[in-house]
Amino acid sequence: MKKRIGVVGIVVEQREKVGDRINSILSKHVEIIIGRMGIPSAEHNLSMISLIVEGTPDEIGALTGQLGNLKGVNLKSALTSVEIEEEGE
Repeated sequence: MKKRIGVVGIVVEQREKVGDRINSILSKHVEIIIGRMGIPSAEHNLSMISLIVEGTPDEIGALTGQLGNLKGVNLKSALTSVEIEEEGE
């Protein structure tokens, strides 16, 4: 399956409750994460995380599905329409 590049925007409410689980999920999918930026907002008790990802739609869907199932986690993802050949194809 061909890879695609995309972005995932994540807003985390009450990060102290789900932060460890988020980091665990991201660690499991580290092979598709090109870049990550996190910005906490103590004033609003929120954290925002942006991810740049490169993977198959199934791999990206597995990551976003696991994150989206966490209470207090809201996310949106967008993938480019450009397909990237995997090495060795």
